[in-house]
Amino acid sequence: MLRRPNGLARAAVRFRPAAFAGTFLALLLTVAVVSACGVLLETGVRASLPPARYAAAPVVVAADQQARLRVGSGEGTYEVTTRIPDRARVDAALLERLAPLGRAVPDVVFPVRATVPGSGDGAGGRGPAVEASGWGSAAFTRTQLSAGRAPQARGEVVTGTGGPAGSADPGGPAAAADRLVLDTPVGKRGFRVVGRAGGTGVWFSDAEARALSGHPDALDAVVLLAPGDPEALADRARAALDGRARVLTGPDRATDPQLDGARELLAGLGGSFGGVATLVAVFTAAGTVALSVGQRSREFALLRALGATPRQIRRTVATEALLVAPAAGVLGCVPGCALAAWWFGQLKEKGAIPAGVDLAVSWVPLASAVAIGLGTALLAGWAASRRPARIRPSRALAEAAVERLRPGWIRTPLGLAALAGGIACAGLAATAGGEGAANAALGVVMLFMLAVALLGPFVARACTAVLGLPLRAGGAPGALAAANSRTHARRLASAITPIVLAMAFSSTLVFLHTSEERATRQQQEAGLLADQVVTDPSGDTADTAGSAPGSLRVTRTAVIAELGSGGDRHLQTASALGVSGNPAAVLDLGVREGSLDRLAPGTVALDRTLAESARVPVGGRIALRLPDGTPAHPEVVAVYTRGLGFGQVTLPAADLAGRTTAGRPTELLVRGPAPADAGPAVPAAQWTAQQTTDRAVNAWANTVMAAVLGGFAAVAAANTLVMTVLDRRRELRMLRLVGSTRRQVLRMVRWEGLLIGSAGTVLGTAIALATLIPLTRAVTGAPPHIPPGLYAAFAAATLGLGLTATTLPAHWALRAERR
Repeated sequence: MLRRPNGLARAAVRFRPAAFAGTFLALLLTVAVVSACGVLLETGVRASLPPARYAAAPVVVAADQQARLRVGSGEGTYEVTTRIPDRARVDAALLERLAPLGRAVPDVVFPVRATVPGSGDGAGGRGPAVEASGWGSAAFTRTQLSAGRAPQARGEVVTGTGGPAGSADPGGPAAAADRLVLDTPVGKRGFRVVGRAGGTGVWFSDAEARALSGHPDALDAVVLLAPGDPEALADRARAALDGRARVLTGPDRATDPQLDGARELLAGLGGSFGGVATLVAVFTAAGTVALSVGQRSREFALLRALGATPRQIRRTVATEALLVAPAAGVLGCVPGCALAAWWFGQLKEKGAIPAGVDLAVSWVPLASAVAIGLGTALLAGWAASRRPARIRPSRALAEAAVERLRPGWIRTPLGLAALAGGIACAGLAATAGGEGAANAALGVVMLFMLAVALLGPFVARACTAVLGLPLRAGGAPGALAAANSRTHARRLASAITPIVLAMAFSSTLVFLHTSEERATRQQQEAGLLADQVVTDPSGDTADTAGSAPGSLRVTRTAVIAELGSGGDRHLQTASALGVSGNPAAVLDLGVREGSLDRLAPGTVALDRTLAESARVPVGGRIALRLPDGTPAHPEVVAVYTRGLGFGQVTLPAADLAGRTTAGRPTELLVRGPAPADAGPAVPAAQWTAQQTTDRAVNAWANTVMAAVLGGFAAVAAANTLVMTVLDRRRELRMLRLVGSTRRQVLRMVRWEGLLIGSAGTVLGTAIALATLIPLTRAVTGAPPHIPPGLYAAFAAATLGLGLTATTLPAHWALRAERR
């Protein structure tokens, strides 16, 4: 039999199903989490949409929608990219370069609203926003007139059959008397309806569409129409443009900004979060496999005493992994795909993913997840079997009789290094500012968790020494639980580690959001001095009202900041606020340095976190990319503290002219009553509450990530505790034989469960605080906000987990012994 490790492995799985059931469950959950993240990552990489607007356009010339930055020098040069916040556009001068190749159709798309005079609805009588473009786009969008003629002169418009409010008889024939007032990016204009066409948009002449868009010298795209092969036409276009724009054919013609956002979101979930989730899952599964191997140290010692070689022991453990891991991996792919499908469906329902994007499931992420599970089982089993395989046969049984107290010469130095690294990262996060603090704090939780796992026996003894004192006051069962925990520190450590992990990760993710949410709300409540907020104000009215004392036109958008220096340069998207004039009348941004009075074209004010990350003082210049990707280097005239509530960058609205698709203010802040025709107005308090609702998607995302990680760790912790208690059946029966009552044994187990749950709660809370304190101070400038009720629920769940996962299997073991 000793010559057949495969037979030994099959016999072990057959006759010790409880130990291998725990390993099976841990590997199954690992594969489920890894495969779910892998499916989301693959979906993000492969996400595509049909080129809806440009489906009939053979060649499209458009700008690159990614901001790019070359970093490094020489052979070490690489490129970092991030998505343009709004839309990058091409120079209208490219039309001349493309004209010799065929018909070059300029394309601009922008929102307009129809105004119904005298509607008296308090909102200016405006209909919903619809897309406007030039009539030349009808050549590739297949738009056809149903009545009337195409617009040719200034002031003429064609409306869709489901057209904007305000058109007389939208479905009837066009008449010269039909008039339409449209609120465009350049203000309200009156138009004569000369035709009707299918759809819900409006169409002007190409020249007027460019003028009304707010950026007459820039185009969303240029469509090339010419007979022949599109690829050949595209090659000629590339040669003519010489890299000044992208030439798109085939599926690349789908230039939907929401698609790029969905790709980034899915890549972030599957990549960044998936990487952390994979580490946690592998980390936990490896501990469970090591526990399962360690529980059979007596068996391996007996085999060594009977003459088994170290190679046979290792082969036996490897064969056990090969028997359990593939089956667990294949079955784990089923809940993994279900989790990915649910997660993807929720994101689509919340509007974060376009309706045309489908979940991509292939063999690649599933096979990778199974391989990770198998590799984890093999490596963990090999590491756990090293000592029983190498020990001399004459000492094997003696060594297996008692738990080894000496520290491992590999684990201990690595654990001390991880602990030192966590302390160093926590100190760096506490002293650094802005994004540097956030990046440093993210490593704190992982390093401290690694230290807890590697130094588990020392941590367990420390917890027993501290928490064992009150346990001894619980009578004989409590004293026995304390002595038992102190003697079996390694077993206790394997139970504490996953509970610490669940508490630390769940608390970090959830309380980071509660801290940001509270700081944002407080900044908005303290900094918003206006009485009324007009959302989506009418263009001309906003210009008139915004120039009055006590009013401010605001454009909410985003910019890209270039941060760092040398090889550490990178791009970061920052929320931005475009203001017309000095915002001090209606906004208190909490200026710390400089003055907003100096805010003028070519200048900018920064939130302190962004200023610290960019290392730019007042009077310096910061490299920005405006919403359409245009580079800018404005001078910093002020640094403020309430950027989380309003915007990390505040700049004059004049610098945003022609740089946004809307081309107009998004809000009008007013002290006193709002103008009746300015648009829908809400009180300041109601506006703040609406902002909280808009951030609900972020709260949901954090909660889901916490549930995935925390739930996985909690199940793993329960699995480990059940395995530990079931392995102690002989010990529990011995206590009954020496005279302990069943009630006393159960009370001892409850005290042990309480010790494990309390230790996990305390350590997990300490790790979460070590991560949250520097992170929230860097992001919000305040300590973390931990709602007492929510924390109490976390602590109660952790303690309940420890008690339930120890007491129930102990009940079962004692009931089986009684039978």
